[in-house]
Amino acid sequence: MGLLETIHSPQDLTRLSGQQLSRLAAEIRAFLIRTVSRTGGHLGPNLGVVELTIGIHRVFDSPRDSIVFDTGHQSYVHKLLTGRQNFDSLRQQGGLSGYPSRAESVHDVVESSHASASLSWADGISRARVLNGEEDRTAVVLIGDGALTGGMAWEAINNIAADQRRRVVIVVNDNGRSYAPTIGGVADYLASLRPTLDTVRTHRVYEGTLDWWKRKLQNGGTVGRFAYKSLHATKKGVKDWWAPQGLFEDLGMKYIGPINGHDLAAVEHALTQAKNYGGPVIVHAITEKGHGYAPARADEADQFHAVGIIDPETGEPIGAGGVQSWTSVFAEEIAAIADERQDIVGITGAMLIPVGLHKFAANHPDRVFDVGIAEQHALTSAAGMAFGGLHPVIGLYATFLNRAFDQLLMDVALHKAGVTIVLDRSGVTGPDGASHHGMWDLSMLQIVPGLHLAAPRDATRLREELREGVAIGDAPSVVRYSKGNVGVEVEAVERLSDGVDVLCRRPAGSRQNDVLIVSVGAMSELALDVSNRLGAQGISSTVVDPRWVLPVARSVIELAAEHRIVVVIEDGVRAGGVGSRIRQEMRSAGVDTALNEVGLPVEFLDHGSRSEVLERVGLTARKVAQDTVEQVLGTKVPVARPLPGEVPSATGQLPKL
Repeated sequence: MGLLETIHSPQDLTRLSGQQLSRLAAEIRAFLIRTVSRTGGHLGPNLGVVELTIGIHRVFDSPRDSIVFDTGHQSYVHKLLTGRQNFDSLRQQGGLSGYPSRAESVHDVVESSHASASLSWADGISRARVLNGEEDRTAVVLIGDGALTGGMAWEAINNIAADQRRRVVIVVNDNGRSYAPTIGGVADYLASLRPTLDTVRTHRVYEGTLDWWKRKLQNGGTVGRFAYKSLHATKKGVKDWWAPQGLFEDLGMKYIGPINGHDLAAVEHALTQAKNYGGPVIVHAITEKGHGYAPARADEADQFHAVGIIDPETGEPIGAGGVQSWTSVFAEEIAAIADERQDIVGITGAMLIPVGLHKFAANHPDRVFDVGIAEQHALTSAAGMAFGGLHPVIGLYATFLNRAFDQLLMDVALHKAGVTIVLDRSGVTGPDGASHHGMWDLSMLQIVPGLHLAAPRDATRLREELREGVAIGDAPSVVRYSKGNVGVEVEAVERLSDGVDVLCRRPAGSRQNDVLIVSVGAMSELALDVSNRLGAQGISSTVVDPRWVLPVARSVIELAAEHRIVVVIEDGVRAGGVGSRIRQEMRSAGVDTALNEVGLPVEFLDHGSRSEVLERVGLTARKVAQDTVEQVLGTKVPVARPLPGEVPSATGQLPKL
C-alpha cells in the first residue's frame, strides 16, 4: 500500500515525516499522470501545486479554516487529500467534478470556476468570522495562473488590507509563466537567509516595536519626523532590493517570499509564519507548471494546462486525430481576414490559444492584445479601438461574457461600436460543469439594442458569418459556436432573400405546412432528425436556419404565419432565448401561430458529456418529435392551429365561467 492510499483526511498528513511527505508528493504526481491521462483534465496546474496543497493542509485546519481555490482547476490534489481518490470517472457524468464541489465535500467552499473571484470570497468569509467572534479561523486562498490580472482581485486586496484584524492568507502561485525566479550564487545566499528574516518580520513583537518607534519619532518634532522618514525610506529601499513587494507593501499587507513552492519545508515554514501573524498576509511561491512530468515541461504553449486523453509516457494525444474543431476553423479564418484587412485587431483574456487567436498573433503580433483575465476591460478597450478606426475581434468563452455584460451594453452597444465578439464553447460544454456551460448568452444578448447575433451550424457557415460580422461597422456583432469538433456540413436547399437558409421541406412539394422548425446553430442535425421523425408520422415540416438570430429575419415571421406551429430548437436557456424573441416578433406582426421554445431549463447543469447532458434535460430528437406530434394532434400545449374544417382542441383552454 502506498502512502496516498492511507490519506483519508487532511489530519492524516500530520503523522508523516519529511521523508514520507516527499514520497507522498511523488505518489500524487504519478497518480495524476496515470489517471488524468485516461480521462482528460487540468494536468499541468495540478502537478505544479502538489507541495503547496500539502503544505496548506498541514498548516491549516480544513474545514474550520476555509480554503478557496482560484480558479478551482488546480484542486485535484486537494481532492486527493480530502478523501476523494476515485478519479476513474473524473469530469464524467456521476463522477468527480473537475472543480471544487460542495456536494462532494465539506472541504470545498467555492465551486464557481471563474477566475479572480477568490479574494472577494476570502474578504467576505473573514468579515463574517470577525463579526461572529471567530477571529481564530483563517481564510486561505490559493491564487495563480494569471488570476491576479483580473481587476476584481485587486478590488478585494484593497479591502482585505484595510483591516489588519482579519486572518487572510493569500498564497500566490507564481508558476513562472510571467517571469522566472532570480538565479545565481548571490540569489541562493539571500534565499537561504529569507526564512529567518520572514520569521522576524511576521512576529508581533517586531510589529509592536516598529509602531513604538514610529510614534516616538513622529512625536519628536521636526528632527524626529525627519529621522523617521529617513529610516523608513532606507528600510523600504533595502526591502525592495531584497524582495520587491510593490503594491502589497504599499497597501499595508505583510509579504512573505518569494519561496520555492516545491520545497515542502520552505512552504510549511512560510505558511506557519503567515498563520501566526494573525492578519492579512501574502505568501509568494515560485512553482513550475507541469512539475515532475517531462512532456508537460516541454510543452511551451501552456505546459499541459488542460489535456484530453493522452499517452501517459509520451504525453501525445490518443484518438480523434485529424478531426477539425470549431476553434480551429475560427483560428484559420480570422488569420486569413487579418491578412486582408489592416484594421482588424484581436483581443483575448489570457486565453490566446484556447480561443484560437494564436495564428493571427503569429502573423501579426502587434495587432493581437492579451489583456489578462479582464473581460470588462477587454470590451471597453475594444469600444475605444473602434472609435479610433479599428475593428476589434474579441475571443471569449461564452460563460465569461457574463462578466462583461455592462460594458457590452453601455460602452459597445450604446456607442454603436463596430466590435465583433466570438463566443467559443457556447451551449452545453460538458465535462467542466455548471460554471463552464455557455448556456446564458442567447438569452442575455436578446436585450442589447442593435446587436447582431450569429449561430453558425457548420464550418462553412462559421467562416461565412464571421466575415459578415466583421463587415458590420455600426453595431456590435456576436458569432457563437459550440465546444469540440465541427459536425458534418449541412447544406441548404434554398437561401431566402434575407439570408435565412431552408434546410429541408418534408415532404417535398407538400401543400400542407404543419410544423416550422427553427434550428439555432449546432442544433441543425437534431432539427433534421426531428423532421424525419415527424415525416414518419405523416406530419409535414420545414426546417430553417436563420444564420443570424438577431435581428429576427422577416422571412422567419412570414414562414411562421404559413405553418400550424413553430418549434424553435436552441442550446441556450429557454427563458428569454431565441424562441421567446421570435414569439414576440410574431405577435408584433400579428401572427398568432403557436410556438414551442425547446432549449435548456433555467438550472445549473452538472458535468457530463454534451450528449449526456442534452439527454438529461430532454433535448433529444426523440423527445422533441414526440412532443411536437402531441401538439399537432392537439393533446399537448402549445396546440397547433387546426386544419381547415377541424374543431379546435380544448386542451389547455381556460374553463368558461
